[in-house]
Amino acid sequence: MAGYVGGQSPLAYLIAAAGIGIIVGCFAEVASQYSRAGGPYLYAREAFGKFVGIEAAWLLWLVRLTAAAAAANLFTNYLADFWPNVQQPVPRLGVLAILIGSLAAVNYLGVKSGAAVSNAFTAAKLVPLAAFAIGGGIILLRGHAQIPEAPSGSSAFPVRNWLEAVLVLLFAYGGFEGAVIPMAEAADARRDIPVALFVGLAATALLYCTIQLVVVRALPNAASTDRPLALAAGRLWGPAGSVLISVAALISVYGYLSAQMLHTPRLTFALGERGDFPALFARIHPRFRTPHVSILFFAGIVWTLAAAGNFKWNVILSSVGRLFIYGSTCAALPVLRRKRPDACAFRLPAGNLFAILGVVIALVLLSRIGRDEGIVIFATVMIAFANWLWARNRPAV
Repeated sequence: MAGYVGGQSPLAYLIAAAGIGIIVGCFAEVASQYSRAGGPYLYAREAFGKFVGIEAAWLLWLVRLTAAAAAANLFTNYLADFWPNVQQPVPRLGVLAILIGSLAAVNYLGVKSGAAVSNAFTAAKLVPLAAFAIGGGIILLRGHAQIPEAPSGSSAFPVRNWLEAVLVLLFAYGGFEGAVIPMAEAADARRDIPVALFVGLAATALLYCTIQLVVVRALPNAASTDRPLALAAGRLWGPAGSVLISVAALISVYGYLSAQMLHTPRLTFALGERGDFPALFARIHPRFRTPHVSILFFAGIVWTLAAAGNFKWNVILSSVGRLFIYGSTCAALPVLRRKRPDACAFRLPAGNLFAILGVVIALVLLSRIGRDEGIVIFATVMIAFANWLWARNRPAV
């Protein structure tokens, strides 16, 4: 963000939060109507039919795969603070295998164990991140003498910089679309989804904006490093602060991956369950009652993408894919209101207006995608089309 808009980057987080808030509101209404697995795939299928549903499923799967791969890449980046050799090919591949394989094993053994690990690491990562935001903010408000002045930033940043900044921030604020995928295993989806989505967005926006403000104030050259929080913490608190934040980053990434491993395999499970994917992916383990084939398949592809790619490429591709998912869910809101007028669900005030705004936001940000991302998106759409040709005459479930 500092690279895109300099010292004004905290404002970019606020702008992105406002845009994401519109999309989250649409998700809250649409998702609260269902207690089945599938998330955006299910909503697109119900609103627009099997073809659009399968297209949404493949794009959603691309989003989750590249997001998980980006997180795994980031894990090795921060681990290099303690073990520089991890950037060598063989150690890197081994660390990625242990990282992804251990989480696959936990989720293979049961949804409760997977959710417990995800919750534990979420709590563990929030403590040092909140300490960084609050402690750094106090130091800066007191005018710590050793902290240099951050660049003031210029209002002359072109519009394209702001649009590209917000596009990348879709990755930072994204993830909520994964949380609504495994709703078949939720206690009360209709009651819990709206509260969870809105509270989660508010807490995340507050934390992100505060952290970014501390970083650009403490580290004027934040754009020149791939570990800005660690360097900013080192400037604020010395070597101990840098080590603490590096450890927090490792915990944070592990927690993020644990949530991904919990949510995303339920997507291919939902596809297989409805006959839109080979039935193999809908298999349930006879003892652990988990979609074990989908879990192992997801883990294998994430490892491959992480091994072959890098953090920035995976982040941008994940953000681009999200635009299609967010746009399709926003568009589904008015359609589902007509199809399910009596659904027991949360109703977003002025929901049709917010749905239009959500689609417009997605279309505007899509104007910033590059050629490479466009090629991957096109390839994914064509694979989904082939999947639809295979599934179109199969009986609906």
